[in-house]
Formats: sequence, C-alpha cells, structure tokens
Amino acid sequence: VTLFGRTWPSPIFLDPVGSQRAFHPDGELASAKAARSKKHLQVLSTVASTGVEDVNAARGEPVWYQLYPTDQWSLTKALVRRVEAAGCPVLVLTVDLQGGSNRIALARAKRRDPRDCTACHTSSPRLADEMAPKPMFRGLDVQTINDLTPPDMSWDYVARLRDIWPRQLVIKGLVTREDALLAVAHGVDGIIISNHGGRAEDSGRASIDSLAEVAPAVAGRIPLLMDGGVRRGADVFKALALGADAVGIGRPYIWGLASVGQEGVERVLEILQSELTGNMRQAGTRSIAEITASHIVDRRRA
Repeated sequence: VTLFGRTWPSPIFLDPVGSQRAFHPDGELASAKAARSKKHLQVLSTVASTGVEDVNAARGEPVWYQLYPTDQWSLTKALVRRVEAAGCPVLVLTVDLQGGSNRIALARAKRRDPRDCTACHTSSPRLADEMAPKPMFRGLDVQTINDLTPPDMSWDYVARLRDIWPRQLVIKGLVTREDALLAVAHGVDGIIISNHGGRAEDSGRASIDSLAEVAPAVAGRIPLLMDGGVRRGADVFKALALGADAVGIGRPYIWGLASVGQEGVERVLEILQSELTGNMRQAGTRSIAEITASHIVDRRRA
C-alpha cells in the first residue's frame, strides 16, 4: 500500500498506544524494533513512555506522531516543533476524546489489578501531574494543563494547527460521513476512522460500520485508515474490502509486547499478515486492489 508517497509491504500498522512500559520494560522501543523488522508503519502516542527521538532511532526512520494538543496552545506548538525537528512525516490529530469519557470497565478493573499504577501514573488527580513525567512533556511547563484536548476544538483550530505544521496532517477519530466530508473540504490529508478502542463513547458502533459509511462519501480523494476491533487477518481483509487503505491494530500487538517484548509484537504481526494472505488466497484476490466490497456479505441485508 502507498500512503503519502511511501510504499509499505503490508496494510497493517501499529496504532498509537500510550505507556507501553506498563506492559514490558522495553515499551515503545520493542514495538519500534518489531515494526522495523517486519516493515510496518508505526504511529507513536503523545503519552508514550519513550520520547519520539529514541523511538525513531529504534525504528530506523521517523514514525508518524499522534497528537494530543492539550488545552494550552503554547504546549501544542512546542510538541509540534519537536516532532517536526525529529523528522516525523505525518501528524495525527486525535479528535475523539473531547470532554473525556466515563470508563466504568476501567474503574472495575482497577479494583482487581494488583499492579502498582504509579509505575505509569501519579496518584494525583491532576492531569498536569500525570503528564509531567511523560517524555514528550519533559522540560515543558505543564502545570496549566487541564485537558488533553482544547475545549474549542473546531475546523478553525485545525487550520491553526496546519499553519504551524508543514507536512501531512491526518485526523484520527472521525466516524461519520458528514465529518469526513468536512475534513476533505478543509484540506485534511487523511482520516483514521476510529472509536478510540471503544473507550471514547459507548454507542457500541464498530469502526468498520463507520468505514462502510465514510468510504463511499470520501470516494478515494484522501487516504482512509481504520482501527478498532481488529483481531484477525479476516478483519483486515474486511476493512480493506470496505474501503480502508490501511488497518491499525492496538490491543493485539500490546498483548504480544506484554508476553515477550519485541518477539511478541513480531509474532502478532506475522500471524495477522499470514491470516490476511490466506484470506486473500481463499477469496482469489491476487492484490489488495482486487479486494472489493463484493467480497463482503452484510447478513442484515442478505
């Protein structure tokens, strides 16, 4: 697949997942080395437990960078300048966490999890205190942060961000036809259709259902990527059939990372790639271009 002039041997990419050292001591560095070994695109989280420069070194080239801009424009500019200096070709603005979310399952899990949360998080309820030790915020005055996203997030804000970012700008978290068309109209370079792992809103609507709505509207004018709920190579095949140019995984590679580090991430990528190849052969598709919506049966309409 080709994205912004760069060709990748697989449509599967590593999603931004924060605090990866919570799962393995090597954290994002292990994921980066696995992405390098298996030649997959990697997107780094703003709240990663390793700075972008070290991840780029482990990856062997600059990664894409996912941006939580915070509610302080001065911090946004500082993050963007650092990422630009690091050579990252694509900035991925996350927009699907406005106002936070009420994560009931997380609250329940905390009571059963014996691990020490202070390994990644402070015991302070203040977001500023939690962000201060994150590598991407070190050296910055974070004491005024109240939110990871600005309260005035709008298309004007996207234009403002575009003014300080000279490379490709992708928006992550759009799930409707209307917002996708607005993104195209406002000159966004790409979209990642995502429901934030199902944690940002609880409608239960899958990202792949949103993809089926968005792709016909965008009609190939800009790249469409998708993540959320991808667990098997067949899921990747279905997303490609419904119009995705690339498909992201989050939890699966973190499970591999937590198991055995870099080798675990590599094995997850091998399994998914093998399953995708097998499904393509089963369907008689010799290339990604031959995977179309005709290979998908919607049982609700059949």
